[in-house]
Amino acid sequence: MKGFRALFLAALAGLIAAGPLRAAPVELVGFGDSLMAGYQLAPGDAFPARLEKALRDKGHDVSISNAGVSGDTTSGGLARIDWSVPDGTRGVILELGANDALRGIPPEESRKNLVAMIEKLKARGIGVLLVGMLAPPNMGGDYADRFNPIYPDLAKTYGLPLYPFFLDGVVEDAGLKIEDGMHPNPKGVGVMVERMLPVVEAFVAGLPK
Repeated sequence: MKGFRALFLAALAGLIAAGPLRAAPVELVGFGDSLMAGYQLAPGDAFPARLEKALRDKGHDVSISNAGVSGDTTSGGLARIDWSVPDGTRGVILELGANDALRGIPPEESRKNLVAMIEKLKARGIGVLLVGMLAPPNMGGDYADRFNPIYPDLAKTYGLPLYPFFLDGVVEDAGLKIEDGMHPNPKGVGVMVERMLPVVEAFVAGLPK
């Protein structure tokens, strides 16, 4: 008995000397298309990496995995969401739909796919921050009237935080985009992170413990 007590006290002393145990970081996943993946950018300049750094600079213990796939549509996202979002994930930044609009996919199909992804994540107890997109002007007014309301409607229906337009502050500034005129350059990603940061901070704070 004395030997066990001595071992227990020695182990306890070791734990005290090592300091308090740190909680694991909040695990997030940035789930989207090339805008999330960081098309033609260095890995450290992709949106998830830059957002993680901005959050850590403000004292948040957060880790953000990049699950962006260039060219992905909402149907592609739905097909891979179960294995692209690992167990232990606390929250997903869901950004899909730009390629649907560029390809003229019926907005009703995009909505259905987003609903399925949201419901899959909610069933796993994973929080969702919904990131909106806008239809390009060349798709016409009728398409925009059917596509653009998808994100605010779903945010309201499912009680999700919403960032209305991922490329806010970037889309009309050529100096913030790479040569294709569509994707952000590192400076553009910085603008996106700066504008979205307060919404992500509130999202992280509201995740179930």
